[in-house]
Amino acid sequence: MAVAQRMSEQEYQEFVLSGVEGVWELHDGVLVEKSGMGWEHGEFTTFLAHLLIRQLDRRQFSVAVNDWFARRSPATVYVPDIIVAPYDYGRELRGRPGALAIFSDPLPLVVEVWSRSTGSYDVNAKLPVYMQRGDLEIWRVPPYERTLTSWVRQPDGSYRETVYHGGIVALAALPSVEIDLDELFDV
Repeated sequence: MAVAQRMSEQEYQEFVLSGVEGVWELHDGVLVEKSGMGWEHGEFTTFLAHLLIRQLDRRQFSVAVNDWFARRSPATVYVPDIIVAPYDYGRELRGRPGALAIFSDPLPLVVEVWSRSTGSYDVNAKLPVYMQRGDLEIWRVPPYERTLTSWVRQPDGSYRETVYHGGIVALAALPSVEIDLDELFDV
């Protein structure tokens, strides 16, 4: 659901912190509610986050599911399904209860898990913004298709797209991390 009134990022943060129900994004200054997700989406997203957390050094990286924000500009702030952020990104947020974790710097990994309610929005609106931000690796995962599409940022700023249908995927931005898609898709 989009709310027609345009707002600033400060108004957006105040709105999100007001205790209003739901997960909200800011798309070109317009407040957009992130649709509720079903059981499979939540279970799949949580398990993928678990696989990432298991392999990452928590002193170097943090992982969040639907809790942190990726900013393109003050008018565009999204909530990816999964964010992997360098631990240092949280340095200025620690000890500030209620401060939103909104990241402008490129993230090592941003994941959108396909759902019927947000599939085209994720591809048409959010993925180009993640690329404009310079995020290092972007995943779109439609679990029912048992595929993973990965966009990896190249040295020239372009992205290399790869579609996986199973097997082991080694993350380019997090070289010590591998995800077994067969295990993941068995959720």
